[in-house]
Amino acid sequence: MIERPSQRWQRVVAEEAAAVAAGALPPEEAHAAQFWPPVFTVAVEAALVAYELEVERLPARTDELIWAAVRRVVIALNDTGGDEFIETGEREELAGFIDSVLTAAGVDVEALTARQGRDRAELTDEWRDW
Repeated sequence: MIERPSQRWQRVVAEEAAAVAAGALPPEEAHAAQFWPPVFTVAVEAALVAYELEVERLPARTDELIWAAVRRVVIALNDTGGDEFIETGEREELAGFIDSVLTAAGVDVEALTARQGRDRAELTDEWRDW
């Protein structure tokens, strides 16, 4: 199973909170919850889980169905309010996850994007606001 970025972010926030509670980290040095607040990570988690399930359940691996799934997850991520929280690192993690889910499902992402005249790195660009 591919770790979702939101899972990692939630884990880092929890580890940091535990370190503060244990006295190992001064509260003023705890920033993870500001980078990835719960309302944001929960919304991202829901979008990514829905995407994984959609790709897993595709009745056929046609370009049309695959691009529709990518479009839906990107738009769902746009709707998380992520423009405030998604920086370069998060953007790369999310785009990498979207690509990895397709690859794990047997999709040749390089060929998929090439058929649209795109580079693999442009998989999410058409709909992405983050």
